[in-house]
Amino acid sequence: QLPLVESGGGLVQAGGSLTLSCTASGRLYSSYIMGWFRQRPREEREFVAAVRWGTGGTTYADSVKGRFTISRDRSENTQTLQMTDLKPEDTAVYYCTGGSTWPPQNHWGQGTQVTVSS
Repeated sequence: QLPLVESGGGLVQAGGSLTLSCTASGRLYSSYIMGWFRQRPREEREFVAAVRWGTGGTTYADSVKGRFTISRDRSENTQTLQMTDLKPEDTAVYYCTGGSTWPPQNHWGQGTQVTVSS
C-alpha cells in the first residue's frame, strides 16, 4: 500500500479557482503515474488528469483541458491540481490516485469534496 493524503477542496463560485494537493508516503519510482479521478453525485468515477513522475508528462480529460493543470514536485513527493474557471458540473469528490500502469488506479486517497455553486 502507498498512502496518499489529499488536501484542498471546498466551496467556490462558478468561475473561481481551487487547488488540490496530494502527498505520497514512500518512494516513488520514475515509472509511477499520479492522477486524479472524480465522482459526481449518482455517477461513475471518471478520469480527470495524470502526471508521469519521471518525465512530468501530463494527460487530461477533454472536459478539463485548458482549465486544469496538474504538476508534481518530486522533492516533496507531492502532486498538485490547479483548477480554474470552475463550473457547477465540476462538483464532485476528487480522488488522488497512483499506479505503475495506465490508468493509475492502484492506490487511492480518501477523497476531497469540491463544490461549485452557480
